Amino acid sequence: MLKSRIGLVTALILASAGAPRSDAQQASGAQQAPGAPARPPDPGDEMVRTLIGRLDLEKYKAMIKGLTQFGDRRQGTERNRKAVDWIEAQLKSYGCPTERIKYDFVTPQRGNTAAGRGGGRGAGGGRGAAQGNKRPGQGGSTIFGTAGRTGVNNDPNLQPDEKLRALNSQPATDGPREQVHCTKVGSKSPGEMYIIGAHMDGIGWGEAANDDGSGTAIVMELARIFGNADVQTDRSIRFVLWNNEETGLNGARAYVAQRQALQGKEDPAGSGKYPEPKWLGLIQHDMMMFDHGMPGPDGKVSPEQRREADVNIEFQTSSKLTAESQKLAWLVKAANEKYATDYPAAVGPHMTNTDSTPFMDIIPSISLRENERGAQIGGGWDPHWHQPTDVYATFSDADFRLGLNAAQTTLGAVAELVGTTLKK
Repeated sequence: MLKSRIGLVTALILASAGAPRSDAQQASGAQQAPGAPARPPDPGDEMVRTLIGRLDLEKYKAMIKGLTQFGDRRQGTERNRKAVDWIEAQLKSYGCPTERIKYDFVTPQRGNTAAGRGGGRGAGGGRGAAQGNKRPGQGGSTIFGTAGRTGVNNDPNLQPDEKLRALNSQPATDGPREQVHCTKVGSKSPGEMYIIGAHMDGIGWGEAANDDGSGTAIVMELARIFGNADVQTDRSIRFVLWNNEETGLNGARAYVAQRQALQGKEDPAGSGKYPEPKWLGLIQHDMMMFDHGMPGPDGKVSPEQRREADVNIEFQTSSKLTAESQKLAWLVKAANEKYATDYPAAVGPHMTNTDSTPFMDIIPSISLRENERGAQIGGGWDPHWHQPTDVYATFSDADFRLGLNAAQTTLGAVAELVGTTLKK
């Protein structure tokens, strides 16, 4: 199913690559030659647009704002546990049945963190703005041009908001961890599913509004829409909010360790229930709002969202399923061209440092971000990354709208992949 659908989509993309679209074409998703007779609307496309119309900028912003009440949601703290409870309550209110994955986390010894993440973020410090034309980045990427400062802020005194500083003051402790997910059960093939993920924990003494409130809000908004009583899907969808991403993808790794062997098993036998449907693919979301371009010669980034901002879709060329993941990436890009209202999507081959990594040798896996993780985030394109300035008030509606367009993109792709219909 995935291969045949993606093959057609890829052919269409290659045939039309680089062709500019009019405003009307962008609004309708049409790819039509000038003077050609108008095509009748595709009922499936119209149904997906109805679902996408249920996404709303103010609701998306409100979801991010709700997450920021828990500060940076650092793993191993009371604020993280309260955030997990709050997320679960929201998912239940959408009619999406929830479950928790439980695991233990012990801080790795110094020197092992990067290896645990497959090229991790590190624990602090950072580097100053650098000059140079070309240098290697994470995930096999290459950083070009001027780079800005990157790193993780671990200094509470750099947070000027005293209330936020106090909220974030409890340090992380090792021990039990929990993360929540919910499932839209398919009506025809409940034993098969796509996983839609984001991580809910953050660091840096801010509010983790962008990293990763923006990605978490996308997954929760999609759970809200697919959870509506009039939405029916042939296959199942699991919406997962990973914990411990910032410490080494530990929540995602725990999920794989605990659930991989359970895929597609009916339990109890003959019940038609599948506690862990077979994994068909994973679409991961991380920081989604800030695409202001490359730092200038002074290492600073423009305060305004660039007109050329886009949603970056990445697969990983070093995975065992590169071809399948690449096809999934092109399918999601095609959905962006059909359904996104403001910002296009770009596909890249260096997915890294995100919760899709533990899955990439098992199932087709891609990651959506505001920028390429290795070449651009690694090059300092987001000065708020893991900083005290990652707070709701930092971002403009243009920034929030980039995240909303990522939600439109994923919703459009998933609706097609799982066979979605609307009950009359």
